[in-house]
Amino acid sequence: MSQDVIIVGARVAGATTAMLLARAGLKVLVVDRATFPSDTLSTHQVQVPGCARLAAWGLLDKVIAAGTPPTRDVRFHVGSTRIDGRFPAVDGVDAMYSPRRIVLDSILVQAARDTGAEIRENAIVDSLIERDGHVAGVRIHAKSGGRQDETAPLVIGADGRNSFVAKATKARAYHDRSARTVAFYTYWDDLPLATGEVHSWDRRAVGVWPTNDGLAITYCAWPASEFAGFRADPERALLETLDGAGDLGQRVGAARRVGPIRATTDLPNTVRAAFGDGWALAGDAGLVMDPITGQGIGHALRDAELLSTAVVRGLQGRRTLTSTLRRYQADRDRQSRAMFDFTVGLASFPRTTPAEQRMFEAIAARPDAAAGFFAGLAGATPIDSFFSPRNLINLTGFGAFIALGRARQRNPQPRPAPTAASAESGR
Repeated sequence: MSQDVIIVGARVAGATTAMLLARAGLKVLVVDRATFPSDTLSTHQVQVPGCARLAAWGLLDKVIAAGTPPTRDVRFHVGSTRIDGRFPAVDGVDAMYSPRRIVLDSILVQAARDTGAEIRENAIVDSLIERDGHVAGVRIHAKSGGRQDETAPLVIGADGRNSFVAKATKARAYHDRSARTVAFYTYWDDLPLATGEVHSWDRRAVGVWPTNDGLAITYCAWPASEFAGFRADPERALLETLDGAGDLGQRVGAARRVGPIRATTDLPNTVRAAFGDGWALAGDAGLVMDPITGQGIGHALRDAELLSTAVVRGLQGRRTLTSTLRRYQADRDRQSRAMFDFTVGLASFPRTTPAEQRMFEAIAARPDAAAGFFAGLAGATPIDSFFSPRNLINLTGFGAFIALGRARQRNPQPRPAPTAASAESGR
């Protein structure tokens, strides 16, 4: 059967792209091996710019109606310094939300269906169909049996960091930084939590965010080279890490852990070519970075917006599809570059020098600086603008800025682990 666009992958990037394309009048087929609702490993964070996009599409109210609590205030511990502040408002949205993926993905899939996209669950892509060197469709089969060919002028891979479409098209990776961290997640019931929290200290990082059903999710990160130590005793590793995060360990002691500890080191930092002859990539399939900055869902929503605009313009003849997809790639890369570099650096667990500690103390002492810091972390403003020489000199003074630069030159980053693995503990 013939479609205008076929999308492989029905989670955030895929379902949102399908919804936007269908709203523009295109015939869209989405295939996914999963059924919905279904869970997936995730930080859950939808940064404020992503929430603003959901609001613009009429979907944030559905996320809120599903019982997802807002996070407006944030507390950032780095070493001995605590920075308190609020997330910035973007287009009238002043909170971050952290919905469970069984909630968010189901809302997006239903929104795509409601606009006329066909969502085919339990469907596995066996291969891409090629004609004269161009991708022209997909060959799929249902898990229950039966094979079918579907054709379209464009196939979009929105199938995650291990994308089948990216591998089948040999999409070129032009920024590739291997995994830096092991990330492990779990949920807690009755965990006292007044704000969102981030804790960072020597080779450890923790994030804590409220989510659905009165639960909180904790995200912990270690260097990937220490994965064997985590795997030997996941529960001990989790509790010892949370004990290092201020008084969080005490609060966790009064809470109840819900579900297993889920962990992975399959966390590449990769930017791939976003398009080729008859294909394009969205979300983690095209650009993925370590979850330590919680940007993945927001970037997937941004990609869906950029890519759908490019596809509509290209297929409706306003410009050639190649030219509009080239613009999509350029916009994606431009909007991601600073956060990508910042994320890779943070995930490498560089040592916090005395000069950097003084910088964080200066941020904590000035509400305007804290606001700018959190705006950068949320992706509401370019992160490199906050850490620009002009802003740092204004914040710390010229002498301290010079000391900071010298400290960074003397502060080598640890080498990343060469392999990736995953684990789950139900203890």
